[in-house]
Amino acid sequence: MINRDEYMQKLKAQIDEFNAEAAHWEDKARKAQAGMRAEYERQIENFRRKSQEATAELERLQRASADMFGELMRGADRALHEMQEAFNRASKNFDKK
Repeated sequence: MINRDEYMQKLKAQIDEFNAEAAHWEDKARKAQAGMRAEYERQIENFRRKSQEATAELERLQRASADMFGELMRGADRALHEMQEAFNRASKNFDKK
Protein backbone atom coordinates (compact mmCIF):
# COMPACT_ATOMS: atom_id res chain seq x y z
CA MET A 1 0.00 0.00 0.00
CA ILE A 2 1.17 3.51 -0.79
CA ASN A 3 2.56 5.61 2.05
CA ARG A 4 -0.03 8.19 3.10
CA ASP A 5 2.42 11.04 3.68
CA GLU A 6 4.28 10.42 0.42
CA TYR A 7 1.03 10.30 -1.51
CA MET A 8 -0.21 13.58 -0.03
CA GLN A 9 3.15 15.28 -0.65
CA LYS A 10 3.11 14.09 -4.27
CA LEU A 11 -0.47 15.29 -4.75
CA LYS A 12 0.29 18.69 -3.24
CA ALA A 13 3.43 19.08 -5.36
CA GLN A 14 1.46 18.35 -8.54
CA ILE A 15 -1.25 20.84 -7.62
CA ASP A 16 1.37 23.48 -6.80
CA GLU A 17 3.18 22.87 -10.09
CA PHE A 18 0.02 23.29 -12.14
CA ASN A 19 -0.97 26.42 -10.20
CA ALA A 20 2.46 28.00 -10.75
CA GLU A 21 2.11 27.55 -14.50
CA ALA A 22 -1.42 28.97 -14.39
CA ALA A 23 -0.02 32.13 -12.80
CA HIS A 24 1.99 32.65 -16.00
CA TRP A 25 -1.22 32.29 -18.00
CA GLU A 26 -2.80 35.07 -15.96
CA ASP A 27 0.05 37.38 -16.94
CA LYS A 28 -0.44 36.46 -20.59
CA ALA A 29 -4.20 37.03 -20.31
CA ARG A 30 -3.68 40.52 -18.86
CA LYS A 31 -1.48 41.44 -21.82
CA ALA A 32 -3.77 39.94 -24.47
CA GLN A 33 -6.13 41.84 -26.72
CA ALA A 34 -9.74 41.97 -25.60
CA GLY A 35 -10.97 39.09 -27.79
CA MET A 36 -8.22 36.74 -26.70
CA ARG A 37 -8.41 37.91 -23.09
CA ALA A 38 -11.95 36.56 -22.73
CA GLU A 39 -10.91 33.12 -24.01
CA TYR A 40 -7.83 33.07 -21.79
CA GLU A 41 -9.86 34.04 -18.75
CA ARG A 42 -12.41 31.30 -19.50
CA GLN A 43 -9.64 28.71 -19.72
CA ILE A 44 -8.04 29.97 -16.50
CA GLU A 45 -11.37 29.93 -14.66
CA ASN A 46 -12.05 26.35 -15.73
CA PHE A 47 -8.60 25.31 -14.58
CA ARG A 48 -8.97 27.16 -11.26
CA ARG A 49 -12.25 25.35 -10.56
CA LYS A 50 -10.55 21.99 -11.07
CA SER A 51 -7.60 23.12 -8.96
CA GLN A 52 -9.93 24.04 -6.11
CA GLU A 53 -11.62 20.64 -6.34
CA ALA A 54 -8.25 18.85 -6.20
CA THR A 55 -7.17 20.98 -3.24
CA ALA A 56 -10.42 20.17 -1.43
CA GLU A 57 -9.79 16.45 -1.98
CA LEU A 58 -6.28 16.85 -0.60
CA GLU A 59 -7.70 18.53 2.50
CA ARG A 60 -10.21 15.68 2.93
CA LEU A 61 -7.33 13.20 2.71
CA GLN A 62 -5.40 15.06 5.38
CA ARG A 63 -8.34 14.74 7.77
CA ALA A 64 -9.22 11.16 6.85
CA SER A 65 -8.82 8.21 9.15
CA ALA A 66 -6.60 5.34 8.02
CA ASP A 67 -9.72 3.31 7.14
CA MET A 68 -11.14 6.04 4.89
CA PHE A 69 -7.85 7.03 3.28
CA GLY A 70 -7.95 4.41 0.50
CA GLU A 71 -11.49 5.33 -0.49
CA LEU A 72 -10.78 9.06 -0.46
CA MET A 73 -7.56 8.52 -2.39
CA ARG A 74 -9.61 7.41 -5.39
CA GLY A 75 -11.55 10.67 -5.27
CA ALA A 76 -8.32 12.64 -5.04
CA ASP A 77 -6.89 10.74 -8.00
CA ARG A 78 -10.01 11.54 -10.03
CA ALA A 79 -9.87 15.24 -9.06
CA LEU A 80 -6.19 15.44 -9.95
CA HIS A 81 -6.85 13.74 -13.29
CA GLU A 82 -9.62 16.24 -14.09
CA MET A 83 -7.34 19.10 -13.06
CA GLN A 84 -4.61 17.77 -15.33
CA GLU A 85 -7.04 17.51 -18.25
CA ALA A 86 -8.15 21.13 -17.71
CA PHE A 87 -4.49 22.14 -17.46
CA ASN A 88 -3.65 20.35 -20.71
CA ARG A 89 -6.57 21.97 -22.57
CA ALA A 90 -5.64 25.42 -21.31
CA SER A 91 -1.97 24.85 -21.98
CA LYS A 92 -2.65 23.99 -25.63
CA ASN A 93 -4.69 27.16 -25.92
CA PHE A 94 -1.97 29.34 -24.41
CA ASP A 95 0.87 27.66 -26.30
CA LYS A 96 -0.69 28.07 -29.73
CA LYS A 97 -1.39 31.79 -29.42
